[in-house]
Amino acid sequence: MAGQDTTAQGTPNTPPARPDERPAPPARSRGAAILGWVVTIALNVVAPIITYNALHDHGWSEFAALLASGAWPVLDSAVHLAWRRHLDEFAIVTLVFLVITAVVSLVGAHSTRALLVKDSGVTGLFGLLCLVTLLAPRPLMFYFGRKFATDGTEASTAWWNGLWQFDGFRRTMMTMTAVWGVAYLLEAGVRVALAYTLSTDTMVVVSPVLIYSVLGALALWTGWYAKRSQREGEERAAAAEATAAAHA
Repeated sequence: MAGQDTTAQGTPNTPPARPDERPAPPARSRGAAILGWVVTIALNVVAPIITYNALHDHGWSEFAALLASGAWPVLDSAVHLAWRRHLDEFAIVTLVFLVITAVVSLVGAHSTRALLVKDSGVTGLFGLLCLVTLLAPRPLMFYFGRKFATDGTEASTAWWNGLWQFDGFRRTMMTMTAVWGVAYLLEAGVRVALAYTLSTDTMVVVSPVLIYSVLGALALWTGWYAKRSQREGEERAAAAEATAAAHA
């Protein structure tokens, strides 16, 4: 499987990098990282809630106010795409889901509840996409991991691509993708049920909080699982070296 996808091995004439050849991560300001999270939360959680309440208080219908408040997350994603100035697999997935969100918001029944259900459907589609990519040469989390674990340079990207040759790394990426897929399918189902149970005003607050709570929980689990997998891989490598030395 690895030989069928040249992206997993860098360039055809370049041997895959070993795990201990990982380039040093780029220096990042802690303040800049915090600012990035503040902006993301502001545009994806705070601004939509304020916009919805303000427009609704000024006579807008629930549907129109909810649709308008959805412009903030779109703006956040568009800014990130414009800032990076290139489309990798991660950016393409983001762009696809921006288009899906826009389409499902404009077609079908124009009711508040229908819009909330459609919004849940987008995260459900993401979960389904994760599970479908388990059948592809590389699962989706391989590309998401490369986005956040490297600094985008050729050497760093080649190191990440080269890790695919290791069984433990492949197993880790497959497991992460499966967990994210199932989690988002469940999250979508819960939000659909809540959309038919709670009032629109309540769902406007609950929906983004639920989205980012699930995202935060998955991010924490992913970090823990990645470190555990790396530690187990290092232990297996040390054991193999010890066995080889004993039989030398």
